Amino acid sequence: MYLQMASEVVTPEQGEAEGCIQCQIGSKLVLFVTGKCHWGCDYCPLSDNRRETPDMFANERRCSNFSEVIEEAKAMKATGTGITGGDPMLDFDKTVEAISVLKKEFGPEHHIHCYTSIPIKPRQAEKLGEVGLDELRFHLLDLKIDRYRDSIDAASKSGVCVGIELPAEPDKEKQLFELIDSIQGTNIDFLNINELEITVGNQENMDVRGFNLAGGITAAAEGSAELAFRLKQAASEYDYHLKFCTANYKDAGQLRNRFRRRGEATLRPYEVLSDDDTILFGAIPCDLEDASDDVNELKEFLGLNEGWIRYNGQNQQIEFPLSAAEDIAAVVEVPVMMVEVHPTHERLEVGSVYLNQNR
Repeated sequence: MYLQMASEVVTPEQGEAEGCIQCQIGSKLVLFVTGKCHWGCDYCPLSDNRRETPDMFANERRCSNFSEVIEEAKAMKATGTGITGGDPMLDFDKTVEAISVLKKEFGPEHHIHCYTSIPIKPRQAEKLGEVGLDELRFHLLDLKIDRYRDSIDAASKSGVCVGIELPAEPDKEKQLFELIDSIQGTNIDFLNINELEITVGNQENMDVRGFNLAGGITAAAEGSAELAFRLKQAASEYDYHLKFCTANYKDAGQLRNRFRRRGEATLRPYEVLSDDDTILFGAIPCDLEDASDDVNELKEFLGLNEGWIRYNGQNQQIEFPLSAAEDIAAVVEVPVMMVEVHPTHERLEVGSVYLNQNR
């Protein structure tokens, strides 16, 4: 069976959740409202620096307030937001505030979906609908819908599109097939099945359960995709939509599409976006005390306009177009570099390569 390449933007399936459609094209802000979670799922891939933290992250940016969250959303021209954690319902007030702030800033068309493992009180579900939540995705801890029914019904009645999102655990085949039958005829609009991933954060637990990597460059657990395809086929005649998302596409495709979108929206005049969706530019190391004179001299020498050259005080380097750096590398006596960074708020450096031998 054909699996999409990681960098593809996949044509939406009929009945697919709007949150998934926007995530696939990389246009959704990922808002991590809290790391609090007391469920302890053994397959949880959350990194140690976010686990149990009260901190908030917008994409890769740590945020201390919602003004910074909005800045990040604008930086990537977000069409919507996915609220995650931890479990966002363990900081219900912050989650409600996040929805309210984002809807006020970007309007009702800004699509927001949210994840939870908690069978929240019906009044809480109603509140989420009142403030404008578009989608609520339940992670059923026991793979049974029974104790979530009141929450699901209340959310649906409040105008929220309700779904379930779960990993395809190879040793839970019987329970998953029972689940896809049991949600037929309920207020569930969609079921997302994700390929189970083996990560640094859960590898020990996955070893205990006897799961192996599927092979290749993927982090997928062996047998997970095959189970997901069988579930999708079995649910093809049901009145809800079942989507399968591979580990490769979920992590590499969606993330990369989001990086590309943010990069295109925030490129400085002298920067270019690489085929790997990283940002490239030329640079020359320079101390702060020499920066003004060296920038003016280099600007005149290269004939660059304002905005096409700048001094980065944090990294102590003059930054300018890579094409210009390549042109002068052989004729100047100072080190000239090609610098590659991620298009994130922190602009994490991927690497640097000297274009001449003056190192």
